[in-house]
Amino acid sequence: MNYRKFKGEDIAEVGLGTWQLGSADWGVVDSQKAFEILQAYTDAGGNFIDTADVYGMGVSEKYIGEFLKTTGKKLFVATKLGRRGDSPNGWPQNFTYDAIKRHVEDSLTHLGVDQLFLEQLHCIPTEELKKGEVFDHLRKIQSEGLIKYFGVSVETAEEALICLEHTDVASLQIIFNLFRQHIADDFFDNAQAQGVALIARVPLASGLLTGRFTADTTFADNDHRNYNADGGAFNVGETFSGVAFKQGVALTDDIKALLPDGVLAQQSIRWILDHPAITTVIPGASKVSQVQSNIAASGLPSFNNETMQQLRQLYDVKIKPQIRGVY
Repeated sequence: MNYRKFKGEDIAEVGLGTWQLGSADWGVVDSQKAFEILQAYTDAGGNFIDTADVYGMGVSEKYIGEFLKTTGKKLFVATKLGRRGDSPNGWPQNFTYDAIKRHVEDSLTHLGVDQLFLEQLHCIPTEELKKGEVFDHLRKIQSEGLIKYFGVSVETAEEALICLEHTDVASLQIIFNLFRQHIADDFFDNAQAQGVALIARVPLASGLLTGRFTADTTFADNDHRNYNADGGAFNVGETFSGVAFKQGVALTDDIKALLPDGVLAQQSIRWILDHPAITTVIPGASKVSQVQSNIAASGLPSFNNETMQQLRQLYDVKIKPQIRGVY
C-alpha cells in the first residue's frame, strides 16, 4: 500500500468505502462478513475508511465502531451527514446547527470515538452550499472539538468550486472514474493548490468497471443499481456514473480494449491514482477478495501518456455524451 498526505497525515491511497456494509442499497452484508472485510483491508495496510450516517441508518458506522475496539492500528474514519430523513419537518431541517450537531453526536456514538477525523456534508442541495451557513455550523462544531476536519461530498463541479471558496474545507469527495473524467479539468488544479484532499468515490462505476456484467445482468429490488438506475431515488450519477446500464456494459468493453492486460477493476483504480491531485480512492467491497483486488491497484505501474490520451479521447467522443443528470 502506498500513502498520500491528508493535512500532514499519511493515509492509504486506496481507502475503503463502506456503503455496502450498511446492508441496504447493495444487498445484505452481515456483521461477520463486515468484520472480515475491515480486517482484510487493515491487514493489507489500509487505514482510511469512509462511511455515512445513512448507510443502513447507522449500521455501517456501528460495524466500524465495533471493529475499532478490536484493533490497535491507527485508522482514519470519515463519515458524512445531511441526508437523514428523520427530522419532523423533513430535509431542510438537516442543515440547522442543532440538527448537524445532533447527527455528529450520533456518529460519534456509533463509532465509539470522542472526535470524528473527518465529517463531510453528504451531497446536500447546492443552494445550502451557496448560503454558506452549513460551513459556519461545522466550524462551530469543530471549535467544540467534536470534529477534527470537515469536507463536502459533491455532485457537480459547480458545487466543488463553491466549496473551494471556503479555505478551511479539508476535502472534497467526488465521482471520478473512467466514466466521469472531465471534472479533472474543472477544479483539480484549484484543489491541489489549496491543499484540499480529493476523495474519489464510485471508482468502478457501480461495478461496471469490474467487467462482470452483461447486458442481461439484473439486480435485486433493494439494490440501487435497480431502483436508481435512471435516477429515481437520488442523483443518477451515483449509479453507473449516470450512464444507462446497457450502454455502460458496451462502453466497458471499449475501455477494456485500451487498458493494459490485467484485472479491469485494478486498472480502473490505477487510472484514478495516476492523477496526482487525488488523495485517496474509496472502492467499496462486499467480499474479502474484492478488498484484496482493489488494494493491489496501489502497486501497479502507472499508465503511459499514450494510453491516457486514448482513454480521454474515448471518453470525450463516446462516453461523456451518454452521461445523464447534473455533473
